[in-house]
Amino acid sequence: MTSQNLDQAFLDEIFPATRADDFFDALFGGAEEGAYDISLVCREATPETARMAFELRQRPGKCLACNLTYGLPQVFQRHPVLNVAGVARDVAQRLGWPVENLKWKLGHTEEVSNEVHAIPLTLEKA
Repeated sequence: MTSQNLDQAFLDEIFPATRADDFFDALFGGAEEGAYDISLVCREATPETARMAFELRQRPGKCLACNLTYGLPQVFQRHPVLNVAGVARDVAQRLGWPVENLKWKLGHTEEVSNEVHAIPLTLEKA
């Protein structure tokens, strides 16, 4: 199984664009407070490893660089609205991997540009 199995339509289905608004609503009490949109993308998938990323894209009129995105991996890991464990499980199932003992981890925030930051998500087949 390769990254072709993880096409963007599937990733948008398991992590819809509306989840960013739901996250900000839970975090700040209003989606309008959010400085970025969040999308899940596939960087690479092999038979043993899937390298994904949550891309944070600056919203118009907001400042992504002014927000503290570097502490987000810890927030993402535990936040029930984002449900990263469930996302990892859905990706593993799509790849035909067993979900028992699935290993996944979030990496440090990467600054792709001033307008785009990314939080790597790595899955390893159990």
